[in-house]
Amino acid sequence: MAENYINSSTVDLTSNKFIREAIAFTGFLLIAIILGFSIVRGELVTAGFYIALPFILGYLFWLFKDPKVGLYSVLHYCFLANGLGRYTTPAIPWGLLIDGILLLTVIATIFSASKDDAKKMNHPIFFIMFVWFVYTLIQVVNPEARSKEAWFFAVRGVSLYLIQMIPLILILMDKKEDMDRVMKIWFMWSLISAFYGFKMDIFGVTAGERKWLDEGGKITHEIHGRLRIFSFYSDAGQFGAAMAHTTLSAFLMALGPYTKKEKYFYWFITAVCFWGYALSGSRGPLFVIAAGGFLYLFLIGNFRILATGAIIGGILFGVLKFTHIGDGNYQIHRMRTGLDPNDASLQVRIENQKKLAVYLATRPLGGGIGSGGSWGARFSPGSFLSEVALDSWYVKIWVETGIVGLVLHVISLLLVLVIAIIKVFRLRDPDIKQRIIALTCGYFGIVVASYGNQILGQMPTGTVIYFSMVYMFLCTRWDDEISRSKGVLPPLEEKKAPEISSGRVIVKIS
Repeated sequence: MAENYINSSTVDLTSNKFIREAIAFTGFLLIAIILGFSIVRGELVTAGFYIALPFILGYLFWLFKDPKVGLYSVLHYCFLANGLGRYTTPAIPWGLLIDGILLLTVIATIFSASKDDAKKMNHPIFFIMFVWFVYTLIQVVNPEARSKEAWFFAVRGVSLYLIQMIPLILILMDKKEDMDRVMKIWFMWSLISAFYGFKMDIFGVTAGERKWLDEGGKITHEIHGRLRIFSFYSDAGQFGAAMAHTTLSAFLMALGPYTKKEKYFYWFITAVCFWGYALSGSRGPLFVIAAGGFLYLFLIGNFRILATGAIIGGILFGVLKFTHIGDGNYQIHRMRTGLDPNDASLQVRIENQKKLAVYLATRPLGGGIGSGGSWGARFSPGSFLSEVALDSWYVKIWVETGIVGLVLHVISLLLVLVIAIIKVFRLRDPDIKQRIIALTCGYFGIVVASYGNQILGQMPTGTVIYFSMVYMFLCTRWDDEISRSKGVLPPLEEKKAPEISSGRVIVKIS
């Protein structure tokens, strides 16, 4: 008995478990000692770092164990990234954290991916966007570009996030269940941001938000004494576009083959996010709903409903365009100005585009990525492009990558749309079809509305669109799998090993 007791209580100093526990204890002890000294010396920033260090290390361990964690982190964080700087003093470039998470996710995926995983990148959506990425990569040597640093910062939203996320989604989150979960996360954050916008409208802004407005934001966000709601997004334009995008997709989901409980939930999201869009005071996002809605009527293939929808849409357009009904309501008035060809801001945009056309006539590759807008003002102040407002996403692409880049970019976006539409007509499963219709119509709405605002490439809309594009291409594979499970399609035949005949002996290669 004594011998058994001794053996059971003896610690094996060479066991992996003991070594891990010893390292962990030593690490936490060192952190505790350093933390104590830092607090005593008044180095609170250093102390804060060491408090966060165990959580950071734990997160890194989790990410490298399951790289999908990185993609989910980006999806959640993209809703907060651009607005967090208003709540920290001094302002921290929180957006760069997305770059770090994506880079770590790419590294973790490289170490964990198998050959079969790597083959998933052999997909049309990756090659379409890879061509666009290569062109933006070449732009770093554009002779017209004045700053390589500006290229580095600006190319992230133009193509770098895109070319990282698409292969990661193809490898790590290519299941139908992943799409369902992504849509739930998207809708959840949209509701949170809408309710925060309602809080802002009713109770006013925080000190950090007021500081941001006073430092220049109020020029475009406080019009005639009315605050354009921006929630915790980068600005009201992005908030309005995101709300309109969610409104459209949730509305289309509410029309799908779902239970009453699910339909009520989608109707609730539709109503909440539509009011969030209205409070933003943004005019361009109206075209997200209009363009996506008309594409839906085309996709369902019911031309009677299509004609009815066209008539209703025409009536609403006529009311906004040719009457003054509802002008007393600020939100309706803002929507109406978006259809006025004599609107002052529209005229300014037209004049700017005329100036740019003259400048770019001899520059087919553009002025270089990062040469215009805020990046141009920061890295090449005083230049012609830095002093011209780039309100439209396509004007931005035209200015920075030239007519060659604009044509290439538009072709890639339209190619994705055409392929997605073809796939929609092939789908059999009602749930998959409704979800892909919602994503496709949302994608088309954002592509159209980006003519008026820089929506594509900005968070969180850009991230949602990257996921949407991949799922718009993968949908037929899921649909075929479901059809085979139901016996609608014959099962796939297993590939037989080739046979090598040598005289009378047949050798099978397994």
